Order: sequence, then structure tokens, then C-alpha cells
Amino acid sequence: MKYIELTLKDHIIVHGFDARNQEITEEVKLEKASKKLVAIDRILSVSNQFILIKYAYDRIIYWEYEESYDTVKKMLGV
Repeated sequence: MKYIELTLKDHIIVHGFDARNQEITEEVKLEKASKKLVAIDRILSVSNQFILIKYAYDRIIYWEYEESYDTVKKMLGV
């Protein structure tokens, strides 16, 4: 399994969907960003602000990252 190291901070956890197919979310605000190793095969998408990652128990997490979008693309070999 291959990994990239990212500096991640605030995030939104998607716990599932309600009866009207609306996301059930939990916003997490952190005081300080931290470096994390992210398994490349868990990454679903990357935008200018968020990296979307598969998580345990069928959850997904939108993480804010501090690196530039172009830096993340290079890390992923895009």
C-alpha cells in the first residue's frame, strides 16, 4: 500500500444519509493541523480545499489540507 504525507486540520465526517437522502455530517474544528500518512487507495477525490477519504464503518471524511493543490497532484503522480 502506498501513502502520501499531508498536513490535515478541520474536517467533515459523513456518517451516512437520512430518509430524504441528505448527508448526516459532523463538523470537526481543530486548533492545530497535524501531519498524517494517507493511504492512496483510500483517496476518493481532491479539490482546491478538501481531500475526500474513505474511512472505517462506511464513512467518508472531507479533510482540509494545507499543501497546495498542485503539490498534492504531484504527490499522487497526476
